Amino acid sequence: MPENADGNIQVKAGRHREADLYKALHGAGAADGRTLEQLRQAALGVYDATELPVWRRSGFWTTNLQTLDLDALDVRHHEPGEQPAVVTRTIPERARAGRIVQQDGSVVHIELQSSLAEQGVILCSLQDAAEQHQQLFAEHYSKRLTIDRNKLEAANAAFWSGGVFLYVPPGVVVEDPFEVVYAICEQGVAQYGRTLVIGDRASDFRVHEYDLAENFEGQSLHAGAFEMYLHDGARARLAQIQDWGSGEVYDCSTRVVALARDAYCHWLPALLGGHLVRQHLELAVTEPGGDMAFRGLFFTEARELLDVFAVDLHETGPSGGDVHWRGAATGQSRASFEGLIQIDPGAQKTHTYLQIHSMMLSPKARVDAIPSVLVSADDVSASHGGTVGELDETAIFYMQSRGLDRPSAVRVIIEGFFEPLLTELADEHLAGLVREKIAGKLAAAREDIETYAASR
Repeated sequence: MPENADGNIQVKAGRHREADLYKALHGAGAADGRTLEQLRQAALGVYDATELPVWRRSGFWTTNLQTLDLDALDVRHHEPGEQPAVVTRTIPERARAGRIVQQDGSVVHIELQSSLAEQGVILCSLQDAAEQHQQLFAEHYSKRLTIDRNKLEAANAAFWSGGVFLYVPPGVVVEDPFEVVYAICEQGVAQYGRTLVIGDRASDFRVHEYDLAENFEGQSLHAGAFEMYLHDGARARLAQIQDWGSGEVYDCSTRVVALARDAYCHWLPALLGGHLVRQHLELAVTEPGGDMAFRGLFFTEARELLDVFAVDLHETGPSGGDVHWRGAATGQSRASFEGLIQIDPGAQKTHTYLQIHSMMLSPKARVDAIPSVLVSADDVSASHGGTVGELDETAIFYMQSRGLDRPSAVRVIIEGFFEPLLTELADEHLAGLVREKIAGKLAAAREDIETYAASR
């Protein structure tokens, strides 16, 4: 962006930033040698100069954040202590490598297996990492995350507190998952969550993120930023379970994963609830030999609005990719998904495929699915496909002929629709939690779903 004579970023005020919303970040990070404090000040300038955005995707949907009363929200801090009830109630007990919990604006709980700490694994707040692990922090912080595309992105860069930092040293293999938790427990909260994960050479580990909220009346905000960097030969499985409950929670987040030479990532976000959710999800192969499996699922209900932009980015080749998303919508909800395969010049011998399948389960629900490909190399294979469907009455009849009543048949069909992705989690605790949440949503919308299915 242009700068004035004082070196400060000049920002054009305005509400609509379509060109910035639906395109890859493409490595355009804010890190350019400035200190953390300088980046915070630059982001604050963008925050002060811009309005809450109204993003329009011509002919498809509008994502309007101007209904958020940002002035009425504040960052609330807590002393370390007990984990919020929504955390212990929701996340299944199981063996874990470590857990870090942020409630509102503060990290309130950190645990790490002592054997991993002895091997050099670091799990701490991002604030502590900026002071105690300066070299790692400076090398990776905001390397591929921007600070100036919209007001809430700038707010995160300017105001984040607490935050999460995870470093896995070269060659370290961790069987149990690291759990990262962001919890909002009441209305009126602005949570600016920021996570930095680094997998050094030939490391192998899992990260499970949980974004959770209590059910409450009134508005709250999660403006998140997540960046993961996998160095040469590193492997990671990343899962995100997001369910902000029935409160009026706005979520505007950007998440980036970057793969170095011969690195691999399996990434599965499960977006299961929020009043208004806008997520930019970008998985980038930055060096030869990188490979990815980009999976995802969503389920919207009531009057929720979900806007997902998922990018499968190949900056060099040879590389591999496979993108597969599934989603469903009930009530009067609106789900919009755009998946982009982008292959840069010189990324020869890239092979990737993108597919999105979705179901509308009520007459007033709507799902928009846009798979797209942007290819600038000639020795590649890249294709895409998408479907938007409804419950199949023939399938319901078949299930009933096998002894199920109609409500059970409908439930089994919808749950089975998501099962191919849940099995890829390769973690029964996590898959069980997602199945439980989907079953709850189906039960809440049972009458609407059955009435719609019978009318088709």
